[in-house]
Amino acid sequence: MPPSRRQAAVIDIGSNSVRLVIYRLEGRAIWTLFNEKALAGLGRDMASTGCLSVDGVETALRAIRRFKIVLSGWNADDVSVVATAAVRDAQDGPDFVARVRAETGLGVRVLTGEEEARYAALGVIAGQPTARGVVGDLGGSSLELTPLVAPHAGITLPLGPFALGAPRSIDVDKVRRKADAALSPLAQIYTTQEFHAVGGAWRNLGLLHMAMSDYPLHVAHQYEMSRSDAIDVARFVARQSRTSLEGIEGLSKKRFDTLPYAAVVLETLIERLSIQKVVVSAFGLREGLLFEAMTPEARLNDPLIEGCEALTAGPGPFSGLGAPLEDWLTPVFQALENLFGNRDPVLIAAACRLADLGARLHPDHRADLAFDQVLRAPIAGMSHVERAFLACAAFSRHTSATTHPDQHIISRLLTPDRRLRARTLGAAVRLGCDIAGRNPALLQHLKVNLTPDRLTLSADPGWGDMLLGEQTLKRAGTLAQVLRVRLDVF
Repeated sequence: MPPSRRQAAVIDIGSNSVRLVIYRLEGRAIWTLFNEKALAGLGRDMASTGCLSVDGVETALRAIRRFKIVLSGWNADDVSVVATAAVRDAQDGPDFVARVRAETGLGVRVLTGEEEARYAALGVIAGQPTARGVVGDLGGSSLELTPLVAPHAGITLPLGPFALGAPRSIDVDKVRRKADAALSPLAQIYTTQEFHAVGGAWRNLGLLHMAMSDYPLHVAHQYEMSRSDAIDVARFVARQSRTSLEGIEGLSKKRFDTLPYAAVVLETLIERLSIQKVVVSAFGLREGLLFEAMTPEARLNDPLIEGCEALTAGPGPFSGLGAPLEDWLTPVFQALENLFGNRDPVLIAAACRLADLGARLHPDHRADLAFDQVLRAPIAGMSHVERAFLACAAFSRHTSATTHPDQHIISRLLTPDRRLRARTLGAAVRLGCDIAGRNPALLQHLKVNLTPDRLTLSADPGWGDMLLGEQTLKRAGTLAQVLRVRLDVF
């Protein structure tokens, strides 16, 4: 049964940017439909004046007035308006909130530091439920740190670029001393192997590292950097002048004043908290708000499986092929060695939900188009390696060809045994789809089993001729060939 659908909007009034994001929620899956921001820099002057930037206030209000028009006709319950550190800490923060209400009719919820930290952690969980370690959300004026084992135990620190001196040119040693003084007392509590970096500045650092390392898959969410790689890119950025940063292709031009500060804070965090891996998360506070608003049942669902289900959902009485297909082919993969540990069943379920992805694509190009769509789809809940695996499985669901598109991506992300497993999974999905046609109930009349030396298909009495025609036998032969076993049909 397809997950329930609704739309929601979040206006996020941050210390640096003011943003409207409109989402479609399909069960546990979160899709971004519209995303617009204005870099108002509300917190730009707070270190010197204690107040919001005068120009920033006007820029923010113009943006919020436009956002209000964009959301004309929306139910108020589907719109969240939140403000973070700059509005929370500024002397004139209450005046700003009053102006927003007077000029737009929108009520602003000013989050406490602890709430901001908790929502950032919930956002990371929404984007990757297997995430472990500590979340760090770097905004314009503050840094929130939250252990994922206890999302309610987050703290906020004045380590955002504006609080440290931006937009002035950075004094690296001075900023490092401030960051070190704030973080050193927390080292024992927040020491972690894995650190999830939330916020536009750190996302830009991740994108820069992609370019520096010639990384082939340009997807920021769940991009991983080792400790040494993250320190290298942080130190590189911290040493650059604004002019030098302006010459680096791909960096956001409006972050040149704040990026060196973000780099120094990240390096200090890595050193003080003994971080071994940095994972960039494109999900954060806004997605955390949406995740909290989901029903408890929806929060327990897997975002990858539901995202794949939503990506291929269509009308008609036989649209729910994914779950029956998963049940049907699971015995084959239970007989094989797990290549992704406890993620194997999730990836099989996801691949089965993608079985109909090519239905609306040109038949001459389905395999290539399905591969590309899965590789770059804005679906949460998977690593880059898992993206590549599912893309290869989607490719092999539509063709017996062995050479994938974007071979340089696949060879870098997948080992040969995982490439072969993806081909096996795609071939199994293709066989199941051809047997079922558009009627998944037919799968109940044919059992598939795998032993070390043979693949066995056994039909219920009287069903063999109807289920195992020329094409389905050909598909079965392909699966047996990929598995390197003999095919037996009964």
